Amino acid sequence: MTPTVQTSQVSKVYGEDPSAVLAVDRVSFEIEAGEFVAIVGPSGSGKTSMLAMLATLLSPTSGSIKIDGQDLSSLKEKERSIFRRKKIGFTFQANNLVPFLTALENVELMLRLNKMMDRGALARARELLERLGLGDRLNSLPNQLSGGMQQRVAIARALVHDPSLVLADEPTSSLDTQRAFQVVETFANLIHEGNRVGIMVTHDLRMIGYVDKIISMIDGRIDLITDDCSIIEAMAGTITPPT
Repeated sequence: MTPTVQTSQVSKVYGEDPSAVLAVDRVSFEIEAGEFVAIVGPSGSGKTSMLAMLATLLSPTSGSIKIDGQDLSSLKEKERSIFRRKKIGFTFQANNLVPFLTALENVELMLRLNKMMDRGALARARELLERLGLGDRLNSLPNQLSGGMQQRVAIARALVHDPSLVLADEPTSSLDTQRAFQVVETFANLIHEGNRVGIMVTHDLRMIGYVDKIISMIDGRIDLITDDCSIIEAMAGTITPPT
């Protein structure tokens, strides 16, 4: 199977000498469709920069990134924007919901942008919100939702247009423990069911019990890549979800 995501010797430098900062240093990995992956590491390890490059929001200083066989460096800016809209779903810590749209309308917005406003797509928007525990808040505005609810709306919006790659930066940062487990479990299930790639940056190692692979970064470099369940369980510790 051809990997859906391939990075080869990717580096990202901010600024210029003598104050240049090497945020990502020659990172290479491959992820196949159907895999849910966690990128972990301390603050400043390059996780968020790597995620932003995968999202096509930043360009690598050197190296290459391919998604579904498409080399992102070969795309012009307009092509990159279209590719991002169709192929990538993402949710960052700032959920960026449109304040005057309801929860359902925020999710449907991605469908409108991709001209996918058919009956089946609209039903999928409702279903995603219901699976994320928001079935009774479809018509609520963002300011009528808690931070955790807003984050779940952002996750539904990231998934609704059926992207090949879904990226999440600290998706549980504003959730209580019980809801965090529920959201990550649902997120993992949706990645597997849709045979897409899911990449989650997280500081909460309890959540990695739901992933298929871990990419650990330190000082901009990869420290470890593993799909060994015993290592994942050891890193996660006891992850029994609350009932």
